[in-house]
Amino acid sequence: MPATIVATNQTPFRKIDIDPVTLDIVENALRNARIEMDATLVRTAMSPGIREQGDAFPLIADHLGRMIVGQFGSFIGGFLDNFDGTLEDGDMIFLSDPYSCAGAVSHSNDWLVLLPVFKDGRLIAYTSMFGHQSDIGGKVVGSMPINARSIFEEGVRIPPVKIWKKGEYNADLMKLVMHQTRKPDWCQADLNALIASCRVAARRVIEMAERFGDDVYVSATQELLARNHRAMKSLIAMAVAEEPVSFEDYICDDGMGYGPYRIKCTMWREGEKVILDFAGTDPQSQASINFFLNENMFKMFFGIYMIMVFDPQILFNDGFYDLIDVRIPEGSLLKPKFPAALSGRTHALGRIFDILGGLLGQKTPEFLNAAGFSSSPHLFYSGNDAKGDWFQLFQIGFGGIPGRPLGDGPDGHSLWPGFTNVPNEFLERYFPLMIERYETEPDSGGAGLHRGGNGIHMTYRFLADGTISIHDDRWFVPPWGVNGGLPGKRARKILERADGSSEIVGNKVEDVSVAKGDQLHFITWGGGGWGDPLDRDPALVGKEITQGLVTSDGAKAYGVIANDKGEIDQAATDALRTSMRAGRGALPLFDYGPGVEALRAACEAETGLAAPVQPVWAMAEAAE
Repeated sequence: MPATIVATNQTPFRKIDIDPVTLDIVENALRNARIEMDATLVRTAMSPGIREQGDAFPLIADHLGRMIVGQFGSFIGGFLDNFDGTLEDGDMIFLSDPYSCAGAVSHSNDWLVLLPVFKDGRLIAYTSMFGHQSDIGGKVVGSMPINARSIFEEGVRIPPVKIWKKGEYNADLMKLVMHQTRKPDWCQADLNALIASCRVAARRVIEMAERFGDDVYVSATQELLARNHRAMKSLIAMAVAEEPVSFEDYICDDGMGYGPYRIKCTMWREGEKVILDFAGTDPQSQASINFFLNENMFKMFFGIYMIMVFDPQILFNDGFYDLIDVRIPEGSLLKPKFPAALSGRTHALGRIFDILGGLLGQKTPEFLNAAGFSSSPHLFYSGNDAKGDWFQLFQIGFGGIPGRPLGDGPDGHSLWPGFTNVPNEFLERYFPLMIERYETEPDSGGAGLHRGGNGIHMTYRFLADGTISIHDDRWFVPPWGVNGGLPGKRARKILERADGSSEIVGNKVEDVSVAKGDQLHFITWGGGGWGDPLDRDPALVGKEITQGLVTSDGAKAYGVIANDKGEIDQAATDALRTSMRAGRGALPLFDYGPGVEALRAACEAETGLAAPVQPVWAMAEAAE
């Protein structure tokens, strides 16, 4: 049964014509309230993932649950349709189970709070915030086991419950939840930060309604939705063809020896509506790399991508959702059946953005992005320090952002634009480790007229015995280049022992023992290149040699001959470029690198790791 809204004032809102000045004031006030939610969060949270990296996502919605400002799109409509309970003044919902909210949060580490905002007895808005908790119990530190076979192995699952009911705090519920985590101090502080953020936004909404009047405020939110609808309808008509186009990309492996896993999407337009169909995506995994993709979330991904490419001034909101039809096969990697494990969904989540780029750019190659959003590298490190105190670190790393129509991809940047790195000084102050190196990995970005962003080479020296876990991807299937640009280089991890030995470490490994003095070289992938590398200015290549972004050997991919000081041999460069142009055919729209067998050989040569030995269909056969 759908949720029941208990309101003492049932008077409907009147539609008011909103003048442009008032609309602009309300829009910017809502944007600022969203920023204030983030500021409240980072000042209150304790975990590095939220406090330092900003791994949390705010939402302010209208009285019907449609997002007006935020980042991921609203889950509230689907939640209200499936929540068999009441919502009234003084309530606040708390949840973390993806299966109870149709994937609005996509793994149980994400804790979400939802606050219905009442004014004078009438529901006027919703505010919400979710953030990634560093530990929620389960079989491994960090609660994201690679080898989980079901969600029951991944820590506490919280169905929709009332953390506040008619203004009364449910303290016993919180005792029960915090009893499951290895870091109750962090989790309690982070949850308090989520709650405080929602309350701050609720106050701002009420202040706006008091200033302009309830009817004016609500009418302004409806016009913001309608304006977004009009803009997106024009963008869809311009950028999406009626003839279907398809694109596919691959998750390298599942950490259990199977892979790669295909994600395929086909796109076409019917009238003013765009269809996005994931038929052809591989079946769900028995491991934890499944991604329960909420349809509204993917609609927002699509909208954000369109807006950022074509018109960045458009406000992100849910107004365009009826223009998009998302179809995801049941039992696939993107809509697994309960109780499939979900904690490692970050690789598929990142790959969705690469796939969107490949889809939307085929009609208009001048707007095409290369690959490189790709994943969200994780490092876990835990143990007891010299004092015997427990420590555990969860850190998100950065890869190379793809080359773009407007220029080079940023070096070592996050998949999410609002994320920041954990400062090295913070890491060294609060954890038993030293950061020996933190720099871009030269030549890892794919060569092109616009270079793909380089990955990061980060070297950790561990100062206490402990265990580490690594979750990363793009170590087998490289990030592809476009419009003649070359693929980026793969990720790799090297563990250098204190005794002088070294070993290649997989990119999805759990509970690797490390000793005091060991070093981990954590090297992420580079973004694919954009455009013909032979058209890049040799002087720019020479400058990047001096900056350590490109090596003199790597400059040859651009047809540039230079020494280690970045000094160009122009005659040799001209000769090399002439020879390279003569020896190649037409430039491909997409450059995926070598074929499958060559890919396996190149992967083993580059990373020292054996490629996945079994395709995903073999897993189903092995299970029978």
